[in-house]
Amino acid sequence: MSHLFYQGRGRKPVLDQARGVYMWDTDGKRYLDGSSGAMVCNIGHSNENVLDAMRAQMERSTFGYRLHFETEASEKLAAKTAEKMPDGLTKVFFVSGGSEAVESAMKLARQYALAVGQSERWKVISRSPSYHGCTLGALAVTGYSTLTTPFAPMMREMPKVPAPRAYLDGLDPDDPATGHHYAEMLARQIEAEGPESVLAFILEPVGGASTGALVPPAGYMERVREICDEYSVLLIMDEVMTGAGRTGAFLGCEHWNTRPDIVVMSKGFAAGYAPLGGMVAPEWIVDPVLDKGGFAHGFTYAGNPLACAAGHAVLEEIDSQGLVANAATMGDKLKARLQALMQRHEIIGDVRGKGLLLAFEFMSDRTTKAPLPRSWNAHDRFVQIAYDKGLIVYSRRTRDGLEGDHILVCPPLIVNDTHLDEITEVLDQSLTQFTAEIPGLRESA
Repeated sequence: MSHLFYQGRGRKPVLDQARGVYMWDTDGKRYLDGSSGAMVCNIGHSNENVLDAMRAQMERSTFGYRLHFETEASEKLAAKTAEKMPDGLTKVFFVSGGSEAVESAMKLARQYALAVGQSERWKVISRSPSYHGCTLGALAVTGYSTLTTPFAPMMREMPKVPAPRAYLDGLDPDDPATGHHYAEMLARQIEAEGPESVLAFILEPVGGASTGALVPPAGYMERVREICDEYSVLLIMDEVMTGAGRTGAFLGCEHWNTRPDIVVMSKGFAAGYAPLGGMVAPEWIVDPVLDKGGFAHGFTYAGNPLACAAGHAVLEEIDSQGLVANAATMGDKLKARLQALMQRHEIIGDVRGKGLLLAFEFMSDRTTKAPLPRSWNAHDRFVQIAYDKGLIVYSRRTRDGLEGDHILVCPPLIVNDTHLDEITEVLDQSLTQFTAEIPGLRESA
């Protein structure tokens, strides 16, 4: 009997230990963490340098409330974080996770508007599908009906524009006209809402779980930045999943040289060693808010010294091991292997992603892009098959959470060729077993 409850009645084995890319249950079975948990454990498990830094901080203090003390750990992490940001983003606000980071960004944007005399600006436009967190504020900018519909009466839902899913719409993702096509939907939505009422636009530079590692088409990110500038709309970059090197750049937006006004981070920021997230903004946004009486927002564990010591050590490991570059190199290799699996297994209709944020989507017909019947629960079943074979992967549904099963393959940034061999072999075996369970579905090879 367990007194815990989470999202369902299913039970899992008890975790015993985790080292590097591997995890073991109390029965001794080994699993390769092919999804970095929930795209969190970027530097792998039980890194001794990070553990040493945490032990050293525990010997000094484990908590210092931000209204009572400044801490060396939080100041060091803030400085190192600011060094890695685009020019001008120098002010850091710490939180405990991604949802808190998104809430903080929206509240900072709103308080900035009030501070500069633009009180009519309050709408935050986002995309559908999208996921930005599970709190009511973050859900308001989330476009994923299975998660938002139950709580709709409790929140003020924000405007949405379509995510740039060129592969589903039959458009060429390499043509800048395609990117402009989707970006102009933002401009039209701003006009429809009334430009004077729109505060910000929030997006993930590479899609996360809601769209399965969706890479924007050429020209999209650059045009979005131009549109935000034209309408004086703040651009909030949700780097919770893409940040800390996951895509082969420290921030995902760097791939398109797109300047954010506010960045939010978590997940790989502390890589699972402690609950930590952050919001980073420029002085021109922060200073007016502080001058008008301060930021009316905060969390008890903001800037916790133990979490910040862990985060600083994680960033040190990312630098010293060259993990951003490794994510790019290993990501290219893994993507090529997933594309090879697509040639072997007809059920894979699309492979996409950047760096080590990769996914493949199941389809019943590649030509029409028809999804598998939702009653098959393909994403859940495939994850379980792989799990039974010792590989952990992550899944969701691409099409508003209702259908379009996709599998995220996002191992820690420390992976090597041997690990990729193991991931590919188990995926191949799992695809063969999964396909064999589906009546009438034929393999191409």
